[in-house]
Amino acid sequence: MKERQTNRPLVLVAVMMAMFMGAIEATIVATAMPDIVAELGSFSLYSWVFSSYLLMNAATVLIYGKFSDIFGRRPVLFVGIAIFLIGSVLCGFAASMEQMILFRFIQGIGAGAVMPVAATIVGDIYTKEERAKVQGYLASVWGISAVSGPALGGLLVEFVSWRWVFWINVPIGIISIIMLFLFLDEQVEKKKPNIDYIGTVLFLISISSFMYLLVEAGKTEFMIPLLIVGMISLVFFVFHEQRTPVPMIPFHLWRMRPILIANLVSLMTGIMLIGISTFLPMYVQSVMGKSATVAGFTLTAMSIGWPIASSLSGRLLLFIGYRTTTLIGGAALLAGGLMFAFMDPSYGPWWAAASSFVTGIGMGLTSTAFIVSIQNAVDWHERGAATASNIFMRNIGNTIGAALLGGVLNIRLTTYLQNNQNASDNLTIDSINELLGENGQMSESARFILSEGLTTSLHIVYWVVFLFAVVSFILLLFLKKGE
Repeated sequence: MKERQTNRPLVLVAVMMAMFMGAIEATIVATAMPDIVAELGSFSLYSWVFSSYLLMNAATVLIYGKFSDIFGRRPVLFVGIAIFLIGSVLCGFAASMEQMILFRFIQGIGAGAVMPVAATIVGDIYTKEERAKVQGYLASVWGISAVSGPALGGLLVEFVSWRWVFWINVPIGIISIIMLFLFLDEQVEKKKPNIDYIGTVLFLISISSFMYLLVEAGKTEFMIPLLIVGMISLVFFVFHEQRTPVPMIPFHLWRMRPILIANLVSLMTGIMLIGISTFLPMYVQSVMGKSATVAGFTLTAMSIGWPIASSLSGRLLLFIGYRTTTLIGGAALLAGGLMFAFMDPSYGPWWAAASSFVTGIGMGLTSTAFIVSIQNAVDWHERGAATASNIFMRNIGNTIGAALLGGVLNIRLTTYLQNNQNASDNLTIDSINELLGENGQMSESARFILSEGLTTSLHIVYWVVFLFAVVSFILLLFLKKGE
């Protein structure tokens, strides 16, 4: 019987489809969130729709990476896509914000497999010389998803239903599974599972505690106990990781300066990215008074800048070096963050789109340079763990960013409404639901107070985003020339 061989072009297409499904999730859901909140209510839980998904994504990414080394890439990716699709279907049927958050947890568990395992498959089937070229294809997935995500999300919300932003994942995921089953052949040596379960549990407890504190800052009576639990579990996690033979996070890799700086900056840019993609549609719709489609297109500009910069990054690395390339990217992040911080409703959606584009340039230059530097800094047997650590830090940045910036928004908006209690007619933070939806029954004064409160609160959020851009640039300055 003739041995089946891997069809690399078709496997690459299947991998790109799986990555597209995961990449499009952030922008397409962010565009739909104002309408989701308007129907399901509970604006105070807004950031948890993103935090729940990102938490499980971040917590499982390294586990899936280890499982793929034991059981093979294909079955692990199949399981991840299947769980992701189940969560997507359930999200579309959510009848309350609490249900939505629960189903997003499920979706996030599956999403943890998609990016790392898909990237590993590409590394398996292509040679070192070919990977640079393929990296451009993979970068284009982020660009295409970021371009099409907001636009598609806006169109679905405006002309069909927000529920379809979740259900549209189903055909994409099924086609990807079928193609991988038919065209990817892999010979797997069966190994005894050797997973750092203790480290995983300690990490999950720690980050869950800290994230809940960030989102609900000052509004829970369990603040001190949660802080203690988070700190103790974090200390035990670090202690355990340094002694286990199979650590969840290989800390010895972090002693290498290029990897350390790349991962720390990825953490910062992850926070920035989720802050922009989560709250920009809300700003454009509620503060500027534009449609979901227009809000989506302001995010689309970022994805235009991102792939352009990613494709240029490889050439810049050869001509001007790694440090200079990343510093140019860091400067673009600074410029984009500053533009968001000074954004005013009177500037219109074009200013928002320009800010997104400049930020996308910075993201594209830095992210591509980081992947190249990390993979060049380690040997083959550590390349998977090193690459996974960068994906992990970006995911953690997304998770922390959704929680931190959501907490900043909630606290600032609550304070604003309390300070304007006489004029606000007993408005609460959940009154934003009406502003995001049909506000015809609201009084003009209430609508003005809510709009002003949301405007000032979102400005604070974007100043925090700019602060992380500053930290990113400072970190990049510590790179040595020729490193």
